[in-house]
Amino acid sequence: MAVDINDLAAFVSVARAGGFRDAARVSGVSASGLSAAVRRLESNLEVRLLNRTTRSVAPTEAGLRLIERLAPVLADMDAALDVLNGFRGRPAGTLKLNVPAGVARTLLPPIITSFLHAYPDIRVELIIEDSFVDVLAAGCDAGIRYDERLAQDMIAVPIGPRVQRLATAAAPSYLSARGRPEHPRELLDHACLRIQFASGALPVWEFERDGEVIRVDPTGPLLVRPGAAMDFVVDAAVAGLGIARLYEQTLRPYLDKGMLEPVLETWWQGFSGPFLYYAGHRHLPAPLRAFVDFIKASHAADTSPS
Repeated sequence: MAVDINDLAAFVSVARAGGFRDAARVSGVSASGLSAAVRRLESNLEVRLLNRTTRSVAPTEAGLRLIERLAPVLADMDAALDVLNGFRGRPAGTLKLNVPAGVARTLLPPIITSFLHAYPDIRVELIIEDSFVDVLAAGCDAGIRYDERLAQDMIAVPIGPRVQRLATAAAPSYLSARGRPEHPRELLDHACLRIQFASGALPVWEFERDGEVIRVDPTGPLLVRPGAAMDFVVDAAVAGLGIARLYEQTLRPYLDKGMLEPVLETWWQGFSGPFLYYAGHRHLPAPLRAFVDFIKASHAADTSPS
């Protein structure tokens, strides 16, 4: 049975992306080209591999079994081709990273910009996803998450600031009209702008000072889910709709310009910064190896004595 390896790769790409359009953006092959490849593969194998509806694409049971067997084979092929990077003057290829929206917005832009300037032959693909995923099963080289979301068998490399804070802030107009809370529990009497996880969970607001931890579940006029949520919440806070609670890096430009004012700053809770994580039991593709070395060098430079 003659099967084109490119058709197999197209099928895996579509199955992982959950659709032809998303797979086209990731793979660089047109959606129509991917569709034709999958149809050709199904015809050659005489079995349906994908269930297609107008809203979604998902592998059949046969498709799932094929993916299980193909994933390590395709990974080995990528590793074999990556050996050629050793014969080039500098690393080349694609680096696929799975990152949460908050990290993609506030932490990653300067890092990726500097990295791509240093390695112009590498192309970076960012998959923005807030839930924890198996990076290999998702077709990614590595991910970025916080330490409580890391799997035990992953190698974790610190990336970005090692201490971050969740900050609360409001517009001067809101504070003038509603007053400034002096204790976290007073937030229950204020309009608070909330962000809901994609899973539907609504995280409580947690504050800490001198070892005392206070958790509150305030309400307000706005509830948004991740993705564009942070921009929406910031805009709403600047417009005076209520109190926002986001990463300090997100709010800092607005605080510095006076568009927002800190609220309960002595209660802002700190936590450890994120990590770049990847599987330690496999060959590192040249783009990922270059990125890991770049992050380690940047971290060493930031922590070295001046």
